[in-house]
Parts: sequence; C-alpha cells; structure tokens
Amino acid sequence: MLTKHFIKPILLISSVFAVVILISCPALAQTKKEKAKSDETISSFRFKTIVIDPGHGGKDPGAHGAYSNEKSVALSIGKKLKEAINEQLGSINVIMTRSTDKFVELHKRADIANENKANLFISIHCNSTPERVGSRKGALLLVYGFHRKQEQMEALRENASIYIEKDYQKKYNGYGDDAAVNAIVLAAFQQRYRKQSIQFGDLLDTEFTNTDGRRSAGVKEQGVLVLQQSGMPGLLIETGFINNPDDERYLNSSEGQNAIVQSIMRAIKKYRDNLNR
Repeated sequence: MLTKHFIKPILLISSVFAVVILISCPALAQTKKEKAKSDETISSFRFKTIVIDPGHGGKDPGAHGAYSNEKSVALSIGKKLKEAINEQLGSINVIMTRSTDKFVELHKRADIANENKANLFISIHCNSTPERVGSRKGALLLVYGFHRKQEQMEALRENASIYIEKDYQKKYNGYGDDAAVNAIVLAAFQQRYRKQSIQFGDLLDTEFTNTDGRRSAGVKEQGVLVLQQSGMPGLLIETGFINNPDDERYLNSSEGQNAIVQSIMRAIKKYRDNLNR
C-alpha cells in the first residue's frame, strides 16, 4: 500500500510522462474521429502567422557590394515575399519587422515575432567575405545553434505555443505551477522548433540547388542573436554573396529576386503541408 509520502512524487512523474506523450504523440490523446474533426483547426493553429525580417536597415547598411548594400536587397526581397505569400497563401497572416529603410534593433525584431505569436520567422540577409571582391557565391541557411539552446529558453517561455492552447493547464498537467514539468514541456517545444527549423531549411536548400541550380552551403547551426530571442521555428537566409560580382547582379535583378522568393514560397508550402500531415 502506498503512503501519502509517495503519492505526490508518483503523480508528478505520471504528469511528466503524460506531457511528453501528449507533445510527441498527440494522436494518442484523441480518437480517430475526434482527430479528423479537429485537423483543420489544428493545422490553422500551427501555421497561421509568418514574420519576415529584412536584415539591417537605416543607419546599418549591412554588407556592401560594388554598387549595392545588404539592407536594400533584403528589403526588396522581403517585400516581394510578403506579396507572394498574400497572393498564394491568403489565409496566412504576414508581418514584416520593417517595411522601410529604418533601423530596427535585433531584440525588437524578435519581439515583433514573439508578440504576434508567429509560427515561422524568416530573416533575409546577404552574405559577404573579407575581400573587396569575393569569389565565393551561393546561399547559406542558418538555424539557431543547439549548443546554445539555453539562451533560447527565455523566448520559449514567453512565446511557447502551449499558452495559446485552450485549457493548457489541464492538458499539460502541472504546467505553469511546477518547475520540473515546465522544464520538460519547454524542452520538448524547443526540440520540436529546432527540428522544424532544420526541416524548413532543408526544403529551401533543395529548392535553391535542385530547382534553381544555385550553389548552397546548406543548413548550418550558428548562434544568431535574432533567432536566439525568437520563440518559434526560424531560419536566417543568406541569399548570396553581395561582394561577388555574379551574385550581386543576381541579388539586385528582378529575375534573381523573384527566383529566390518563389523558392522560399515552394519551401513554405511544403513545410505547411508537412505540418498538416
């Protein structure tokens, strides 16, 4: 017979396992009929807001090419991407961290995404090398480094999707009141967001290389501040090397910018479809 002394720890352990099961296997908590009825609602909840972050701006021009700078290219691509999302995915809310040539601090960019409960954060940049005229070319896709995962935990506390869910305190028994349960729930969200960030990066990398025939260094992990403070899946896209003459021409041309935007769009659609499945 169990004494009262042992009941509370056992209940806590049971709650912890229930949390992990609910997050990793939500279908176990639903019948097939219930799941089918709620598919549309769940899909909408999971993917309804995208924040586009054109890098740099205002007094911060970013990297320079022979005749252009990073802030202008990033803003132009960002505007085109917003327009494409509105045209092709009208049900998705699109928010930009800046729509004009103004300086926005990094933490404020993340705040915009967090405050709007974004489901995907896309930061647009141009790469560069130390040389005035560089030989490297192609894209690079950055996700937040897992080796620095603790730095992202505060953003997750503020923006974890769990808070949006109805009756989250009942569903995730003990969340908000018990530190041990909180840590496990947030760690599960962080792992999921990391996997989703990498998945989106891989999808975009395939579009850049296989569809557009461009070079890409692939998906890399890095301690990017704006991604650190964003509590959601996020990707920083280095669209090309602005100090490489060929890439600079591509990045400044309508043809090149439209190709980049459409590659991002195809990746977004595939990413959304994967979430829905």
